[in-house]
Amino acid sequence: MKDVALAAGVSARTVSNVVHGYVHVSEDTRRRVQEACDRLDYRPNLLARNLRSGRSRVIALVVPEIGSPYFGELGQSIIEAARSRGYAVLIDHTGGDIEQEKEFLVRSSASRLFDGVLLSPSRVTGDELRAILDVPFVLLGPRLFDPAFDHVSIDNVAAAAEATGHLLRQGRRRVAAIGEQRWGGSAAQIRTIGFRKAHEALGLAVDESLVVPTARFKREDGAAAMSHLIESGLRPDAVFCFNDLLALGAMRAIHQHGLRVPEDIAVVGFDNIEEGQYSTPSLTTIAPDRHVIAELAVERLLARIDGETVDQPPRLVVPHQLLVRESA
Repeated sequence: MKDVALAAGVSARTVSNVVHGYVHVSEDTRRRVQEACDRLDYRPNLLARNLRSGRSRVIALVVPEIGSPYFGELGQSIIEAARSRGYAVLIDHTGGDIEQEKEFLVRSSASRLFDGVLLSPSRVTGDELRAILDVPFVLLGPRLFDPAFDHVSIDNVAAAAEATGHLLRQGRRRVAAIGEQRWGGSAAQIRTIGFRKAHEALGLAVDESLVVPTARFKREDGAAAMSHLIESGLRPDAVFCFNDLLALGAMRAIHQHGLRVPEDIAVVGFDNIEEGQYSTPSLTTIAPDRHVIAELAVERLLARIDGETVDQPPRLVVPHQLLVRESA
C-alpha cells in the first residue's frame, strides 16, 4: 500500500479509502490510485482485512441433499445473491441425518469459519438450534419453527392445496399423494395438510389408501410408490407428488405399466426443477420463486450479521405459482 501511495503521490490512507470504495475521494485521485494499483499489480490482503474486521465474509449454506436438483439450483441463486454483496458461500449437506445436522452446527459455532448460516433443516429442533448455534442464522424450507426465528419459505400448505385442487377441479376423484412421512414437522407432513385441505374445500373425502409414504424424495421412491398403487389395484386417476423427483419417477412407472400421462393418470410435482420442463410429457409443478428466496435470505442474514434492526417479521413468505404443463 505504501508503494502504491508513493507511485500515486498520495497518502497510504488515501489508497486505503480508494481500495475500500469510500465515496469522499476525488475522481482524479481515484484514477491515479487505480492506475498505480494496476501498474504495481497491487491486491489487498483480504486475510489481514478479515482478521482486522473480525469477519470472514463467508456464509454457509447447509442443505439436506446437495444432489437434489432443487437445492443445487437454489444454491446457485444464493451464491449469486451473496457474491453481489461481497460474500462467498461455503456449502455442506447433512443427508437429512439429525446427528450430522447437530455436528455441523456444533462445528460452525466453534470454528467461526463463516459469519452466518443459511440452514434448511431436516430433523434438528428449534430448541437444539437455540442451544447449539451461536452465529447468526436464517432458516430455509417448509419446516415450521419458533416464530422468533428468521425463516424464508413459500406457503407450503397453500401450494400443496393449489396443486391438489388443480387435479380435483379437472374432475379427477381418485387423487393420490406420494411422499408422506411420519415424523413431525417434515415438508411431507406440511404438504399433506395442503392435500387434505384441497379435498375439504370441495367437500370430498380423502381415500387414505391413496396416501403413500416414502422414505426419501428420490426418483426411485416415486416409481416404487406408483407401481405399488397400480399393482395393488388402487390405481388413482391423478397423483400429487411432494417433489419433482418423485413425480418423474412416478411418470416412469406409469409408462412402464402401459398407462398414459395425463390421459390415464395426471401428475403434478413440486419444486420446478429444470428437468421437469424437458421431461415427456413436461411436468406440471409448483414453482417457488428461488431468486426471491435467495435474495431475501441473504439480505436478512447479512442484516443479522451487521447487527441491524430488522422491521420485517421473522417469517418471510415468498410467492409461488402453479406451472401448468402437459402432465396435468
